[in-house]
Amino acid sequence: MAKLNWGMIGGGEGSQIGPAHRLGAQADGNFVLAAGALDVDAEKGRAYAQSLGVAADRAYANWQEMLDGETGRADRVDLVTVATPNSTHFEITKAFLEAGFNVLCEKPMTMTVEEGEEIVRVAKASGKICAVNYCYSAYPMVREMRHMVRTGQIGKVRLIVANFSHGHHGDATDADNPRVRWRYDPAMAGVSGQFADCGIHAMHMASFIADDQVRSLSADFASTIPSRELEDDAMVNFRMEGGTVGRLWTSSVAIGRQHGFDIQVFGETGGMRWASEQPNQVFYTPVGGRTQIMEKGEGGLSDEATRLSRVAIAHPEGFPLAVANIYVDLAAAIKGERRDGLPTAEDGLRSMAAVYASVGSAKDNGAWVDARPPMFQ
Repeated sequence: MAKLNWGMIGGGEGSQIGPAHRLGAQADGNFVLAAGALDVDAEKGRAYAQSLGVAADRAYANWQEMLDGETGRADRVDLVTVATPNSTHFEITKAFLEAGFNVLCEKPMTMTVEEGEEIVRVAKASGKICAVNYCYSAYPMVREMRHMVRTGQIGKVRLIVANFSHGHHGDATDADNPRVRWRYDPAMAGVSGQFADCGIHAMHMASFIADDQVRSLSADFASTIPSRELEDDAMVNFRMEGGTVGRLWTSSVAIGRQHGFDIQVFGETGGMRWASEQPNQVFYTPVGGRTQIMEKGEGGLSDEATRLSRVAIAHPEGFPLAVANIYVDLAAAIKGERRDGLPTAEDGLRSMAAVYASVGSAKDNGAWVDARPPMFQ
């Protein structure tokens, strides 16, 4: 079957996320990088795109030129990935959806709730796919946890404890490093720092595994390094539509923690734990029983976990292949197959609503607030 044409905006040379997308999109032979506007420096972006095999006439100076150039082509790209700074996500995503392109947007999808609602409306009107890169939900063993919840293997979910905490921004002497500083600058990052950067991954994961949505929350934010306008540590308590209680900690000043993303799910008849630094395993404990280690690639796992596993048991599958799983589901969806679990614009909107709710709650001394976007209330 012919490969789908793929285009990328942002993610150029030296980008943190660009290589993961390029590896992920092309890992399974579903996509070929056919077009790109990879850098804010037009000539640098053109040169880098061509070094990756993009034809000169499809190595664009900027996203507007790419939109114009691709719109009129018979072999136009089937999917556009938006991997630019946060403040540009809305404008680019909306423009490509309105022009009839499928889009995968990096998180956060937008900078405001109103923008998020507009993207949901535009995606629906266009009939095109708008996905958001919550790639941690695409690890095989995370899909297995969701399957176990859906099939009642731990009973009704009572409690979820999630955290995404690292210490890589904990050095106050490095606070003016441009790669760090922008994350705590409202002009660049928006209304939230660490929660919008990492915490929403953990909150999305909680909703994904529990197959439920956050209804209300209470938040406490702290800027532990005084020069930062936005928070570098946050604690968020939340309640889900189905009654599940949630506890979420996210921090960038937890020195000694590296990636630090893990989640525990406790139900009526069992509990489970997964950590991104050991992504091949789920620790499962049935009530009254011994803890078991479930391994990616072993027999007896769900079809959802098995189809997203590429290598034999005991061999690691890391972050780029989690991103690849998003592209596997996108390719199937573009071809007309239904793929449950693909993060959509609605997930991006719910995350942004949770960000604004958390900011409001933190300013109001942790008051409980509605975490739902207005269109879903």
